[in-house]
Amino acid sequence: MRALIISADLFEDSELKIPYQYLLEQGISVDIASFKKGIIIGKHGFSADVTITLDEVDPKQYDILILPGGKAPAMIRKEPKALEIAQDFFEQNKLVAAICHGPQILISAALLKGRVATGYKSIAKELKDAGAIYKDVEVAVDKNLITSRQPSDLNAFMEAIIQNLNKGTQKKALS
Repeated sequence: MRALIISADLFEDSELKIPYQYLLEQGISVDIASFKKGIIIGKHGFSADVTITLDEVDPKQYDILILPGGKAPAMIRKEPKALEIAQDFFEQNKLVAAICHGPQILISAALLKGRVATGYKSIAKELKDAGAIYKDVEVAVDKNLITSRQPSDLNAFMEAIIQNLNKGTQKKALS
C-alpha cells in the first residue's frame, strides 16, 4: 500500500506530520510531492522531505491521496499537474483525504459538485459555490472522499482514513 501527500511551504504542520507518521507506523509507504524536491517548511517550523516532484507522480502507483491544509493549497491549486493528479484519483475511485484548506485543490480540480464535504470555516462558501454539500462536522465521508475542518479534527480524520483503507484491503483480499 502506498500513500501520496501533496503539499508545499506553509502547510499546517500537524495536518502533514500526523498523517505522515501514522501511515508509516501502519507500514504504508508514503511519498511527499511538491513543486520541487528538497525540504518544505510548515507554518510553525516543521520540515518535511519532498521525495518526488508533482511532474514525477504516477497516480496509478498510489492507493490514497492526502491534501493537508495551511497556506500551501492556495499555491498548489494553481498547478495543473496537481489538479490532474487529484482528478486521476477520483477517476480511479481511490481514497482522497483533504483537511482544512486542502479541499481548495479539489475545488480547483472541479471534483466536489454534489459531494458531501467539509473544510476550514473560511472556505465554506467556496465549497458551496463549487457545488459541494457542505457540512460543518469534524469529518465528512462521501464514498472515496474524506474531508475535515482543522487540526483539532485530526483524530476523526485519521480514524476515517484507516477505516477506509482497511475496507479496501478487505476487498482486495476477497477478490
